[in-house]
Amino acid sequence: MPTEILNILKNTDIEIIASLKNILAGAKLNVAIVPHENPDGDAIGSALGLGEILADFGHNVNIVSPNDYPGFLKWFGSEVNVIKYSASKKEGKAAINNADVLICVDFNDASRAGILEKKILKFDKIKILIDHHPYPTDFCDFTISETTYSSTAELIFDIVNQIGLQNNITKNSAEALYTGILTDTGSFSHNTSRPNTFKVVSELMKFGIDTKKIQSGVYDNFSVNRMKLLGYCLNEKMQVFPEYRAAVITISKEELEEFDFNPGDTEGFVNYPLSIKGIVFSVLFIEKKELVKASFRSKGNFPTNKFASENFNGGGHLNASGGESKLTLQETLDMFTQLLPEFKHLLLETEI
Repeated sequence: MPTEILNILKNTDIEIIASLKNILAGAKLNVAIVPHENPDGDAIGSALGLGEILADFGHNVNIVSPNDYPGFLKWFGSEVNVIKYSASKKEGKAAINNADVLICVDFNDASRAGILEKKILKFDKIKILIDHHPYPTDFCDFTISETTYSSTAELIFDIVNQIGLQNNITKNSAEALYTGILTDTGSFSHNTSRPNTFKVVSELMKFGIDTKKIQSGVYDNFSVNRMKLLGYCLNEKMQVFPEYRAAVITISKEELEEFDFNPGDTEGFVNYPLSIKGIVFSVLFIEKKELVKASFRSKGNFPTNKFASENFNGGGHLNASGGESKLTLQETLDMFTQLLPEFKHLLLETEI
């Protein structure tokens, strides 16, 4: 096995790679791939990229997404069947029940799959987890969890090479994996401290992908209402706390309705306050039906995952995490502002 890749997969035993090679590079199987609920670019890019590669090898592949994903991620060139479980439960159940192998990508706990959680936990054949988020729970037979990777898409590229399916990478799969890396690094603005990220990108570009087209497809493909919502949030709903080097944006259910919200419309909103001089911590609170969804982003070494896990029942990476609150939107905002003094020393000491 390539020593270089084994050194990169620091948390993965050689026995797991050997097992995956026997499973995925052997007999033709029925495979179901599941991304997390409300899939983002890395989740969909990873699922489609891996799905295309396995289909090219000869497996029968279905991607079963818990729910719909943003329109700006629907331009992929792919012939792999994508089932939106929330809209097609019968077809989704059949795809999972008939699968010989279930592969979970880009999430570390079955609960992150939303309405598919119980189906995943009850699946009694081979279950594989491929993810880059910390602290995975033990719900699969084979777990590959590599937290130093920029994205699950980058990780999948290395795994595919490790198990001998590199000749099954096509332009379509390369395009999907590149998109996963592009979106999870914010157009290569974060999570890019490892040379391997750019090495993988350079390899993907050899398949003739059009990086300008992908960039445009992801970032120049928004609705008018989405742009108006962004402007409204920055002008009316952003609060800046310069004494704590922090900022927060809140969006209510009524405001989402006013701007005809569609899935993915708020993608990336949390990053905008980090463009303000001196701000190292940005938070986005979005009011949902039964809870407030929280997104956290930071610069430098401020630990958003610590902030999220200790206060918002969440977690994630150092600079990018998520969580939730069962309080009202205003109560959640009040709690956040009350927490800032406790983290003031870390925020002021953060180097960027």
